[in-house]
Amino acid sequence: MCVSGKPREIPRDSCKCLILRQIGLAQRMLFPSNVRRFVCALVLTFCVLPLQSATLERLSLDNMIQKATAIVRATVTGSHVAQQGPLIYTHYTIHVTERFKGPAAASVDIVVPGGTLNNLRQSFAGTPSFRTGDDYVFFLWTGPSGLTHIIGLTQGLFAMSRPSSGNPVATRTASSEVMLDRATGHQVKDQTLVMNLSDLRSRIAKSLSGAGN
Repeated sequence: MCVSGKPREIPRDSCKCLILRQIGLAQRMLFPSNVRRFVCALVLTFCVLPLQSATLERLSLDNMIQKATAIVRATVTGSHVAQQGPLIYTHYTIHVTERFKGPAAASVDIVVPGGTLNNLRQSFAGTPSFRTGDDYVFFLWTGPSGLTHIIGLTQGLFAMSRPSSGNPVATRTASSEVMLDRATGHQVKDQTLVMNLSDLRSRIAKSLSGAGN
């Protein structure tokens, strides 16, 4: 029941349990066994914190290139909200204008945790929101559930500038969330990354060819 017209929050424990299962599947797909202990530590840290904060592994650009199932430049064309189990997701449709990695597709449906549906509201710290017309390079990962997520929340997003002339610029804004270094497990600060689109395109191709390893 909705009280005073305000959406009711979904219980946090149910949300955390599903997130735990999804991350467990993701780590089996993405991480070798010697790294899983570190990922488990991140999951446990995340689950004991309120949903207003999150702990993330800081990912390098090469990490994201290798882990992504698709990397595309695309424009947001629409959105809708749907529920899967206890989790609410906002689905965004993006129109692909350039593909760097992954299967060819004119459009992709991506999901971001959180949203409001049938007077139920759920929100997560660090999750991005988009407007129609937004232009990004997206680093994406499609899991066993079939849902396509942005890698590392905002870490897998490069906003595109729209200069009147010259080379477009891709900017990945530093996340304000708590970050842990993969090698040491120590807390670190994220950094803003700015590069020309042509340089990002070359970096992706170089990493995928094995020359960047």
